[in-house]
Amino acid sequence: MKRLTVLLLLIPFLVVGLSGCVPVFLMAVGGVGVYATSKDTIQGDTDTPYEALWDSAVKVARIRGTILQQDFNRGYIEVDAKPNKIWIQFIRVTAAATKIRVSARKYKLPNIDLAQEVFIKIVDESKRSS
Repeated sequence: MKRLTVLLLLIPFLVVGLSGCVPVFLMAVGGVGVYATSKDTIQGDTDTPYEALWDSAVKVARIRGTILQQDFNRGYIEVDAKPNKIWIQFIRVTAAATKIRVSARKYKLPNIDLAQEVFIKIVDESKRSS
């Protein structure tokens, strides 16, 4: 009974502690754990080869708009998809794992829906091609 009372007293503090300024969304896309790190960025880790991810990202970026910058070695793609801007970044975590980060803005305002859509298309396309 004491434990239940202590637990019930602690629940409000836990709820307040879990709520923060930036909401964190969790989902799974094709075996990839995905989460929102800010209002305009989706990121996740995958074990798909870096080259397959890069080729898929370039293909998706060309379909969405005009590629302004791309650098294979730095793992960076910038896309102008009027009126949106999309930034795709790849970070090699290990030899087999890569982190994908997609940010999107529309008229300089966060566009998390577009970032999520581009992320999913890159992951799906890389799974199909490998």
